[in-house]
Amino acid sequence: MWLKQLAVLNFKNYTEVTLHFAPEVNAFTGANGAGKTNLLDAIHYLSLCKSFFNPIDSQQIRRDADWFMVQGEFDKDGQADTVACSLKRNQKKQFKKNKKAYSRLADHIGQFPLVMVSPSDSAIVTDGSEERRRFVDNVISQTDLAYLDGLIAYNKCLAQRNSLLKQAARGSKLDSSLLEVLDMQLVEFGVPIFEKRRAFMAEFIPEFDNHYRFLTDTAETVSLVYESQLMHAPFGTLLEQYLDRDRLLERTNVGIHKDDLLFTIHGDMPLKKFGSQGQQKSFLIALKLAQYSFLHRQKGFKPLLLLDDIFDKLDDHRTRKLMQMVSADDFGQIFLTDTDSMRINRIFDEINRRVRIFEINSCTARQLEKNG
Repeated sequence: MWLKQLAVLNFKNYTEVTLHFAPEVNAFTGANGAGKTNLLDAIHYLSLCKSFFNPIDSQQIRRDADWFMVQGEFDKDGQADTVACSLKRNQKKQFKKNKKAYSRLADHIGQFPLVMVSPSDSAIVTDGSEERRRFVDNVISQTDLAYLDGLIAYNKCLAQRNSLLKQAARGSKLDSSLLEVLDMQLVEFGVPIFEKRRAFMAEFIPEFDNHYRFLTDTAETVSLVYESQLMHAPFGTLLEQYLDRDRLLERTNVGIHKDDLLFTIHGDMPLKKFGSQGQQKSFLIALKLAQYSFLHRQKGFKPLLLLDDIFDKLDDHRTRKLMQMVSADDFGQIFLTDTDSMRINRIFDEINRRVRIFEINSCTARQLEKNG
């Protein structure tokens, strides 16, 4: 699978641009703020129906415009598919494949899988557990629509239970019958999600270990562990045990919404505190490449790989190792951004791979002639 063409209208800082891509490596170069990352985000829209960076769709519309459109033409095993996303201010987002609108966006997820590597990924290490759960959910949802449906149902039920707890704390009598129903639903939706996460991590962790060792030549020891309260007791039992605490804090304190990934380095030292910027970035890149390998194996074809400002905080050795890895046959079409077109040419000349370079300047894109 690869993206042959991208067209954007009134998207972020672009008025109009159409680009034709190579099936292997494509690079967007230019100064910071020129709009390189916005093109990656347009591709992300085509795959996952949303921005990678900003969940508010209306904020993707170019200033002083009333609408935006992103359209792409994919080639999957010789079959052409046109995907289009459009939004008018104060209206519902529309998503179409081959001019046919989806009844729900979830049906599109996973058809054109994608992995994005970005500086904002640092939040997976530095921020709370929600970021790490979002990472896991993003990977599994691209391969399992039932998982995404179950997660939506679980979160809806969780919100209802939390609302019930808040009402009881404000003087209303706790409706024990409704609480029992909500607890049963949380278990019904939550346990399958837990089981799928656990099975996913069993496959995912060895892939992560392989990628990290290759990137760093096993320079340091790191570990990735999945932690869930459901590993230690049945979900229904936990809900009963924590009810008094839940009532006191006015929220549900046990469940899959508390799952986390534990990142350590040099044994049991938290990566967040004891890992250097380079080590953290290598860890995150290995996470994303393991995501790519998992999606490739599950889908049976190669996803798109988007690398935003990937050379920042990586030394030359790790940069070269990364480019060797992603340019191998295990990876398909790649899009990357950098401020220096000469560096892009040098890196890909060294590994003897072609790259098509687009120079981004003042909301315009121009394909450079050299090397692709």
